[in-house]
Amino acid sequence: MKRSLAAVSAALLTSGVLTCVAQSAQAAPPAPAPDPVARATSALNAHPGAVQAADGESYAVYSSKVDASGASHVRYTRTYHGLRVRGGDFVIHTAANGGYAGTSVGLASPLTLGTAARIGAAAATKTAQQRFAGKITSTDSPELFVEASSGQGRLAWETVVRGWAPDGQTPSRLHVVSDATTGAVIGSFDEIETVTGTGNGIYTGTVSIDTTGSGSSYSMVDPVRGNGRTCDLNNGTSTCTTFTDADNVWGNGSNSDRASAGVDAHFGAAMTFDYYKNVHGRNGIFGNGTGVPSRVHYGKNYVNAYWDGAQMTYGDGSGNSRPLVSLDVAGHEMSHGVTENVVPGDLTYSGESGGLNEATSDIFGNMVEFYANAPSDPGDYQVGEKININGNGTPLRYMYNPSLDGSSDSCWSTSTKNKDVHYSSGVANHFFFNLAEGTGATAYGTSPVCGSAPAVTGIGRAKAEKIWFRALDVYFTSNTSYVNTSNPGNTARAYSLRAAADLYGSCGTEYKAVQAAWTAVNVAGNDAPCGSTGNDFSVSASPTSGSTSQGGSVSTTVATAVTSGTAQTVTLSAGGLPAGATATFNPTSVTAGGSATLTITTAASTPTGTYTVTVTGTGASATHTASYTLTVTGTGGGCTSPGQKLGNPGFESGTSPWTGSTGTIGSFSGQPAHSGSRVSYLNGYGYSASESIAQSVSLPAGCAAYTFSFWLHIDSAESTSSTAYDTLKVQVLNSGGTVLATLATYSNLNKAAGYSQKSFSLAAYAGQTVSVKFLGAEDSSLQTSFVIDDTAIDVS
Repeated sequence: MKRSLAAVSAALLTSGVLTCVAQSAQAAPPAPAPDPVARATSALNAHPGAVQAADGESYAVYSSKVDASGASHVRYTRTYHGLRVRGGDFVIHTAANGGYAGTSVGLASPLTLGTAARIGAAAATKTAQQRFAGKITSTDSPELFVEASSGQGRLAWETVVRGWAPDGQTPSRLHVVSDATTGAVIGSFDEIETVTGTGNGIYTGTVSIDTTGSGSSYSMVDPVRGNGRTCDLNNGTSTCTTFTDADNVWGNGSNSDRASAGVDAHFGAAMTFDYYKNVHGRNGIFGNGTGVPSRVHYGKNYVNAYWDGAQMTYGDGSGNSRPLVSLDVAGHEMSHGVTENVVPGDLTYSGESGGLNEATSDIFGNMVEFYANAPSDPGDYQVGEKININGNGTPLRYMYNPSLDGSSDSCWSTSTKNKDVHYSSGVANHFFFNLAEGTGATAYGTSPVCGSAPAVTGIGRAKAEKIWFRALDVYFTSNTSYVNTSNPGNTARAYSLRAAADLYGSCGTEYKAVQAAWTAVNVAGNDAPCGSTGNDFSVSASPTSGSTSQGGSVSTTVATAVTSGTAQTVTLSAGGLPAGATATFNPTSVTAGGSATLTITTAASTPTGTYTVTVTGTGASATHTASYTLTVTGTGGGCTSPGQKLGNPGFESGTSPWTGSTGTIGSFSGQPAHSGSRVSYLNGYGYSASESIAQSVSLPAGCAAYTFSFWLHIDSAESTSSTAYDTLKVQVLNSGGTVLATLATYSNLNKAAGYSQKSFSLAAYAGQTVSVKFLGAEDSSLQTSFVIDDTAIDVS
């Protein structure tokens, strides 16, 4: 459950124009403090490219923060043509003097997608319900939004299915995200954060707790911490009775007194509240001083505990004898509440951002344990060591060497993003341990380095926890990850280094320790080694060449990257254009690490020929260039290499040069060929599947026509006349694998007897090497077959 923090003011940016919502006139107080939102508004107006702005967007203030130094940080959420953008949040940073100090931004490039869904809400509902395991009680209406967690936007549905998990006791609010163009499931997460385990007793020992009352009547309500209450569900699931007592002495340290579990839960909520307030200056979990309700004795034999966005709930474990009320469970789960209230839309709960989400809770859950210093549960770097989740006395996770659990990553690799978030969290957990305690043998366990990385000397918990919290509080966006090649500034390494520089200075002991601790877990970055000179960046174009006829246009992506120091604003320009040609950049400037689209438009009078266009990036500390080769052809004639360009166009001679799901090429019973005996038969399984074939082809410049054609037969068991459950996309990709265009999308709605011929012009890609691709996707029930034959690219 997400909560927007009270905004200082609201701001909207539509079609590149930022306006502030008018405030009622009031008498100005003496010497007013600078308005952080006004500063951010000015910076955003001056640097729209720094947040990958696009026409049709609106921005709203989510929260603002002013440092003791006077520097400020304003978080924004983004909508695109009225649609929420997940991964579109950003932070505008301004210096103490009000000057622009950079951004934290999740998008790698401006949004350019359409907003009309090809897959309807009814199909999205069906898909979401099929993903739910357990008993469904209700399904919310799907929300159409822009899914940009990867840094690139696509149209999607988010559907929330509510009910009970298969155990019949754990509530579930499952969010299912499905592609609004293909219907494929992009991802899912449960809003209810759970810790499953078999508890091993009452944990904290004799502690002091704050309660309400006097004389002979006391309630387990904490007046010091926002009236957070602890109550007894009496092994049910709904009615919860606040604990009361006549002498203010609660429990007896064992399960024979129901209040004993309440003491642990009440103490855990208090220590988590105090930790965030006293160590990080945050006024409780929600940031507004409100206490957290804690419910104990939930269900029967319920071996679980969960955070639902508003409160904690603890089961009693196996045989109702082992409550899951340990201190690090409380700190971990309530830290999820902090993360989801600090970062708009939470740290997306999948892939590497999901791993950072889980690691943040592991880190702060353990820091709460150290802070509380409970007599029976002192601090350590093990996660869930008291609840005996494995049944053999071992902890759930080990921060000093995460791979000891048999599943977690101690070192980052390209497969980390594919792991369950509780296991991809290991990389950040290991980093934090190295930063706080160092590598090698320590008092808490032996921490290995990854590969040949040098050893790390820790800087202590007090500094490490402040660096991590500031990175979360000020810099993280919803899709921050470990490694991001398209947006290298949006990483945990980059943001924790900025946090270290803020707190302890750039290139000091703490800053260098952050660098070394990330390197020790195999997470590299674009930050310059301390001792290097200045900030620098690079400029590149992809593709590096293109062709257009007189009066036409051609585009390429211009990317920048931080090569040393920190990111800076880079203004883009182009020179060496032929007569009559113009160049435009969208956006015109980027923060190093971002990209822009360069479009070159020629006039009818532009001379034909090949030209070297120089793309220039100008920053505060340096200027760099990249070359782009532009070929201008005439409006007709000059075609030196006509003919059919695809190899094995009818699939009659094996599979080469087709690539991808080449097992779909052959002779198949029940699917006759259009000619010959072989086809490409995509999908047709009746369950979730994705298959594709593709072929690369070089298109000569100077020809009049470039016709891509094929024969297609679609049959389907789907009976709907309105919903595209199964789809075939016909695409053009560049040599790097980026989709340049989707020429058409067919579906079960296009089923028909026999073949029909489809054709498209590829003239826009003359002079380039591209791939044509057929991509089939099928949902979980009722087959649809896409049968392709007699392909061709005819150039004349």
